[in-house]
Amino acid sequence: MGMVLDGRAPARRLEAELAERVRALARRGAGGPPVLAILLVGAGPAGARFALMKADACRRVGVEAQLIAPPDGTGTAEVLAEIDRLNGDPRVHGIFLQHPVPPAVDERRCFDRIAPAKDVGGDGTLSVGQLTLGGTAFGAATPAAAMRLLAAYGIPLAGRAAVVVGRSPMVGKPMAIMLLAAHATVTICHSRTRELPAIVGGGEVVVAAVDHPHLIKGAWLRDGAVVIDAGSHPGGAGDVELGAAAARCAAYTPVPGGVGPMTIATLLEHTVTAAERAAAAAP
Repeated sequence: MGMVLDGRAPARRLEAELAERVRALARRGAGGPPVLAILLVGAGPAGARFALMKADACRRVGVEAQLIAPPDGTGTAEVLAEIDRLNGDPRVHGIFLQHPVPPAVDERRCFDRIAPAKDVGGDGTLSVGQLTLGGTAFGAATPAAAMRLLAAYGIPLAGRAAVVVGRSPMVGKPMAIMLLAAHATVTICHSRTRELPAIVGGGEVVVAAVDHPHLIKGAWLRDGAVVIDAGSHPGGAGDVELGAAAARCAAYTPVPGGVGPMTIATLLEHTVTAAERAAAAAP
């Protein structure tokens, strides 16, 4: 049985570090606590549950969570106006738009409206571009969490063959960029990739971010692979058929309890960093 990359323990350690950083900001007289605004636009029960989990984590580290739920029927213009208001509020350090939004809302326009300094989810086009070129923007939260998890368990990436299954702008593409920055050799796969099982089988590190339950079969994975499963589906299923693969993996993330807890902790880390940057820039 491979090593379980449990995200809960390193997430708790990161939260403890963040709580001390929040206390340090207070000692410096940096104003109120860091503030994370979470926009819930028709997110439904699942989105609301994830937002409440983020709010609970905020309370644990001393970050103030603002849950903003516009009424049903809210359109793109109203969401953009709310983002403009939050961008202009100096008390707000991070803005996170809970995915997904209703079809009537242009999600990409909304992501791109968030000021890069407050884009703690790392979803805006400018943030992704800066990430690609090694800038200071925040990386997309889920891929950044996966990288933190790999580092927490001492798993080396330099020179290793990494396969990312999924090319979404929120997970797959930024995941590939981060792996490249860590000197892995990266292959990106998607729904039109030919010979997908063979390509996955060549990966020493496999990241599943395709949002399809159990698409990646256990038999596809090579012996000794490191598997990061970024999927989360009803019934506790991930994107990988881990029941058939765990015994052959060198290490793998459970679902739930793997990437998820680290994603929330990473979002809080970005928010605290944004608050620290704002305090340093204040006159």
